[in-house]
Amino acid sequence: MSNTLDDAEFFIQRTSTLNGINFLGKVLRKIGMDPFALDAQVILKSGLRKTNNAVNLPSSAYVGIEQLIASIQNDADLNPFGSLAFKTLLKRTVYQRLKIEQQFNLNPGLNEIAIKSPVFIIGMPRTGTTILHALLNEDRANRSPLSWECLLPYPVSTPENHRNNEQVKTVEKEFGQLFKLVPDFKKKHHMEADSPQECIGINFLDFNSFQPAAQAYIPSYMDWFMNKADKSSTMQWHKRFLQYLSSGGVESDRWLLKSPVHLIRLKEIFEVYPDAKIIMTHRHPNKVVASAASLISSVRSLYSDDEDPIRTGAEQAEFWSSAFNIFLEQRKELDKENQIIDLKFDDFIQDQMGVVEQIYQRFSWNLSDASREAMRNFLNANPPGKHGTHEYTLEQFGLSEEKIEKQFKSYIEFINRL
Repeated sequence: MSNTLDDAEFFIQRTSTLNGINFLGKVLRKIGMDPFALDAQVILKSGLRKTNNAVNLPSSAYVGIEQLIASIQNDADLNPFGSLAFKTLLKRTVYQRLKIEQQFNLNPGLNEIAIKSPVFIIGMPRTGTTILHALLNEDRANRSPLSWECLLPYPVSTPENHRNNEQVKTVEKEFGQLFKLVPDFKKKHHMEADSPQECIGINFLDFNSFQPAAQAYIPSYMDWFMNKADKSSTMQWHKRFLQYLSSGGVESDRWLLKSPVHLIRLKEIFEVYPDAKIIMTHRHPNKVVASAASLISSVRSLYSDDEDPIRTGAEQAEFWSSAFNIFLEQRKELDKENQIIDLKFDDFIQDQMGVVEQIYQRFSWNLSDASREAMRNFLNANPPGKHGTHEYTLEQFGLSEEKIEKQFKSYIEFINRL
């Protein structure tokens, strides 16, 4: 490994408390004790016990959690903190999914809630999708799932408690504890409890999500995720989740959603949401891959003592070049061009509100004066680099412009035609 946790500047810096947790965990492992060990059956039984065995985990979700845990055990080489974090997350996620399934059993009418013309931002990572998502969410006609709603969706929020309830307070406290434990984390991956969340948070409740791969090196899970997982089933779950959130009464004109990983399931999006709108952002992959690899390698360095940036660089280049090729093929077959808009990252950086106007005109939406002002205020309050900058180069990840140009040849040809 060409970089280590000591000399890689982009790795997350650990506090003495975090190092203490890892030290104690390693001592316990040496004497044959591992309180953070992962076991799918144990985690599932815990969730079933808490929900009085009222429902079971759908078979597709169970396959996903088995695939994930097997890959973590075989591939990830987590440190004790990483194992604890994953175990806590998986137990919570199973319980939350079971509670949502229970609500559908108790209220079959939830299946009839219409989800009309949802909007998906699906550009490649690091192409401005996060700031665009947050910016469009300033329009009250748009409704995004929030971070806390994906982590602790039960019970469903109502208009009265949407921004102030026990779940929000819990997630705020947990984020605060994480940032105190790892101060460097906020600069590299800013999170707020009430900020718009990506669909990877929704689909993690189905255990068919890119999310865990941003935290750990799990190649066998990612092979399953890309090539074998039931994408249609997961998008059906995605709709059920939106129906569940809608049942609380926090509504708007349209759902506003975002995930670069939707590149690999464009066909399934339109199967489940025939009237969906797609916002596609574009940036040269030389910038995209280095930035994505930097973020992921940085986050993984928190959960494992053996993060390899060179390995992560090759992995991210392969995944995103394959994802875009899938997107191109499916886009051509589907012929849904009247429901898709292409935007360039550079245009968005130069004139954010101009790009917003372009989106609204393309889809015949009304941008009110109040929403326009809210968006401008948001931009003024969130200038580039507000939470610090994260520096990186292709070379840090064993990549070069020549390699990227070759690997992303079809994508580069596509954006050159825009």
